[in-house]
Amino acid sequence: MSDPELMEQVVNLCKRRGFIFPSAEIYGGFRSTYDYGPLGVLMLRNVKEAWWRAMVQLRDDVVGLDAAILSPPAIWEASGHLENFTDPLVDCRNCKERFRLDQLTDPTTCPNCGKTGTFTEARQFNLMFKTHAGPVESEGTVAYLRPETAQGIFTNFMNVLSTSRKKPPFGIAQIGKAFRNEITPGNFVFRTREFEQMELEYFVPPDEGPKWYEYWCAERFRWYTDLGIPEEQLRLRPHEADELSHYSSGTSDVEFRYPWGWGELEGIANRADYDLTQHAKHSGEKLEYFDQATGERYVPHVIEPSAGATRSMMAFLLAAYTEDEVNGETRTVLRLHHRLAPYQVAVLPLSKKDTLSPMAREVLHLLQPHFMTEYDDTQSIGRRYRRQDEIGTPYCITVDFDSLDDKAVTVRDRDTLAQDRVPVDHLVDHLREKLQ
Repeated sequence: MSDPELMEQVVNLCKRRGFIFPSAEIYGGFRSTYDYGPLGVLMLRNVKEAWWRAMVQLRDDVVGLDAAILSPPAIWEASGHLENFTDPLVDCRNCKERFRLDQLTDPTTCPNCGKTGTFTEARQFNLMFKTHAGPVESEGTVAYLRPETAQGIFTNFMNVLSTSRKKPPFGIAQIGKAFRNEITPGNFVFRTREFEQMELEYFVPPDEGPKWYEYWCAERFRWYTDLGIPEEQLRLRPHEADELSHYSSGTSDVEFRYPWGWGELEGIANRADYDLTQHAKHSGEKLEYFDQATGERYVPHVIEPSAGATRSMMAFLLAAYTEDEVNGETRTVLRLHHRLAPYQVAVLPLSKKDTLSPMAREVLHLLQPHFMTEYDDTQSIGRRYRRQDEIGTPYCITVDFDSLDDKAVTVRDRDTLAQDRVPVDHLVDHLREKLQ
């Protein structure tokens, strides 16, 4: 399957099966905004929970935070966003379209109308969404939607330090919405103006920054392969000197090979002490750590792995999409890792007849406390298997007429198509072992 064809197939699947819908579609849509449907909301939640599990639950050196989305200008002045969070904007005088100059293949030719020499002079465009807090619009009520979740972590550094009983090296993790007024959003949910970030700020003694930077580069790359993305579809790309942010002493991107080429999944940056120093300077508050054992006082350096939840979900979908042939028919399969699949199990009574429905419902209620489970008794069993394959469900449970006598069900594996007969009494343990 060619790359453009793969992209089209996945986008169509997302709409057809209820993963992702264009937002405000009945009103003609709203550019670069998307709504996550019944399956999409489950999968996106699973992506975030898999990240939280790896970054917080399975560690004893990371705690969580959920900071506010609205924030005052003082935060963004201190962080440098008011001055530096900009992209170069050009307008085509012929077709009136706008573009980011640094993303144009040919900076002299408009990709929309094909005219040459029609661009205006580039001007810097700030990407933050500006609003007003309160009933009166004035300079004193200006507020911003956060363009990243990181600054809420930095401004809460002392609060977390004093309440969590942690000491460097330790991290603060956060998942949440961020907003960037992108000039040229596109490529489905890869670049949108509203998205979700999964960020960790890991605070370390100043001399340990390089060591932890290398650690987190390796750790974050491994997270994607552990969840099913083939290693050949990923790469870790260090930034060149001219790419580095003004605060960074080193940044690497985990990149995924999208249908249009390599693109960023996650950035891992050594931010040094820039953020805490800036906020201390602008707020007048000390943001530092005092080591009682050594008597040393210092501003920790920060290593930041920052991933997009929605962008990661898209990469997992693209990597999982496959087509094979079963009994002469093409079968579409999402080979999603079981932690990411919207449903881990589907209960499918062989027939819609009343004789099977009560037992099938009993099996459903048995499984629901343990796994995200779907129940489907519409259409033929073959069509229902194909639908579950297409939405990525790892295991289907078939309740047939023999089940009424032997109190057992058939467990079908999505990937191998193997079928096992399992007593209902052992079903939860059987699936739990499969889904560990």
